Amino acid sequence: MAGHSKWANIKHKKAKEDGKKSKVFTKIIKEITIAARESGGNPDMNPRLRLLLEKGKEANMPIENAMRAIKKGTGELPGLQYEEYTYEGYAPHGIAVMVDVITDNKNRTVAEFRRLFSENGGTLGESGTVNWMFEKLGAVNAIGTKTEDELLELLIEYDIKDVQIGDNSVTVYCDTRSLEAVKSALEKAGLKIESSGLEWVAKSTIELPEAQADKVLEFLSKVQDHEDAENVYTNLG
Repeated sequence: MAGHSKWANIKHKKAKEDGKKSKVFTKIIKEITIAARESGGNPDMNPRLRLLLEKGKEANMPIENAMRAIKKGTGELPGLQYEEYTYEGYAPHGIAVMVDVITDNKNRTVAEFRRLFSENGGTLGESGTVNWMFEKLGAVNAIGTKTEDELLELLIEYDIKDVQIGDNSVTVYCDTRSLEAVKSALEKAGLKIESSGLEWVAKSTIELPEAQADKVLEFLSKVQDHEDAENVYTNLG
């Protein structure tokens, strides 16, 4: 699986840098609005909302922003109507790309992504173009040191798909239904949760020569920087 690929590391770094900018607030607010609209404004009854509130807190987003987003989602306050979509296509050199977006104007956003892909050597495809190369999994990223054996023993009762060990970091991929339980188990084991959520994980990855990989990474960064892009996934190794 993709695990700690080049893009995963760059995306993680970009997220930390973006955390210092207002645009990260905008992306979290959009997600909170949708989460509240779909499953209510009580984080105790809405796991996705609870995770997003934690994400906002980590980004130092004022709680007032989150509360307004919840009320817009539940209809207590007027606001834009956001919708979620997933775009599929190819980056340069045939690398598959999945992009989760949240937008209030689908026609505008898809036109912008089509142009963004074509102007940078990629191709935006139709639904089903590349999603067969990916699997939707729960993903928990945590800070701390554990061996693979320790993690597997700790999580033996859950449906774990893969474990990736980095430098003082751990990523666990699991069945989507096990996400909350896995996150809780890792916290109880003393690991600090950096992020958790559902991700498109490549079933297998493709390695490229450095120069070609750099071109793909530059492309992926441009896609991630689009204001409507929430997450970008790839099968680049």
